[in-house]
Amino acid sequence: MNPIGPRACYDEGKRCAETLFFDYHREGRVRIKVARIFNTYGPRMDPADGRVVSNFICQALLGQPITLYGDGQQTRSFCYVDDLIEGLIRLMGSADAITGPINIGNPDEFTMVELAEMILALTGSRSSLIMRPLPADDPRQRRPDIGRARDMLDWEPTVRLREGLTRTIAYFDALLAGAASPVLPLSMPGDIILPPVYPVNRLGA
Repeated sequence: MNPIGPRACYDEGKRCAETLFFDYHREGRVRIKVARIFNTYGPRMDPADGRVVSNFICQALLGQPITLYGDGQQTRSFCYVDDLIEGLIRLMGSADAITGPINIGNPDEFTMVELAEMILALTGSRSSLIMRPLPADDPRQRRPDIGRARDMLDWEPTVRLREGLTRTIAYFDALLAGAASPVLPLSMPGDIILPPVYPVNRLGA
């Protein structure tokens, strides 16, 4: 971590929050559980959130070029939302002595090129790949060590990337067409139903 780089406020902000939580905990003022979450994805993501999974899926479904940065060989790990929720539930229900931090993520690594190619294959898209300059301080690798989650929570992710992407693509495809989600058809209290945010010119439409 570069403490003075362009991304430093993001990294240091999370570190500072953890420090404050543990300070309050040591004073006996609050019971805490600290989870470190890694690249969560799944249905009901915001198509315009700027994250790599939503960007790639929208670009593929709309037949737009898929944007990669640098050589596309940097790796990331992606955790499906259902796995994340299960991990958080187990952490919140664990003994008081288990405070964390505990990594909740999927340790399987994929390059950005591999992610793009998998999404192209799953969507049947003919989108091309375009390369852009790598942003400053972009991490070359981001992969969680989930040993503590396995040992303390008896938790590890079960949804493989291809399966999770298939479900997520189905949601985005319906969203872009203006239909209700085929994955989660029942709305929940407080849900916001998003209107289509892109023109309906998807492949096959």
